[in-house]
Amino acid sequence: MDKEKETAPVHWLALAGVAVVVGFVFVVASGAGGSQINLEYFYRLLYDCIFGSCYGSIGFAGFSAWLAHLWVSITIIGYILAALALVVIVYATVRLFDLREKEEKEYGTLILAPAEAEENKRWLHIESLMGSTSASDWRQAIIEADIMLDDMLGRQGYTGAGVGEKLQQANAADFDTLQDAWEAHKVRNQIAHEGSAFALSETLARRTIARFEAVFREFDVL
Repeated sequence: MDKEKETAPVHWLALAGVAVVVGFVFVVASGAGGSQINLEYFYRLLYDCIFGSCYGSIGFAGFSAWLAHLWVSITIIGYILAALALVVIVYATVRLFDLREKEEKEYGTLILAPAEAEENKRWLHIESLMGSTSASDWRQAIIEADIMLDDMLGRQGYTGAGVGEKLQQANAADFDTLQDAWEAHKVRNQIAHEGSAFALSETLARRTIARFEAVFREFDVL
């Protein structure tokens, strides 16, 4: 008996909630249909059913049991919908990561294309200078190749005032063409310091440009 008294307020709250919700639905329906619904009659009917005067006198206990079964059904349906929503979320997340991976593969190269095109353009200009028969053009080709080397070393994370300081930070273990870089840079320094007085042969010029090219190809500049 005490247990029924303790649970009675809960049942009354549930019944009141159902009454309010159903009443609201009827009000909306009456407004949409252009007709009037007697809410007083509806609540009277609900009261009579609760206290045993309709549908075979189910009484308060029967109505409470019906509400309990209804709540269990709603809970089960809620869990099922939550599980389905979780599956949809997981699937959408996986698809999103797949889409981002595809976009990175398809468009990542396009982002780097302008820089690569610029380097190739600079190198083609250097090769055109090497195709000349003038020693001054060979000197210019070596100077411009050294500038490309300086830019490349900066992008690789080496710091310093020039190519020499940056190469001093390099380690042969992760820089296979380090010696080529040093030898090519030394020729550039001789050209810069001596100018036209430096006797630059075609063989030395082409060997120096070949050293620069080896460095650039190791680091995928060309």
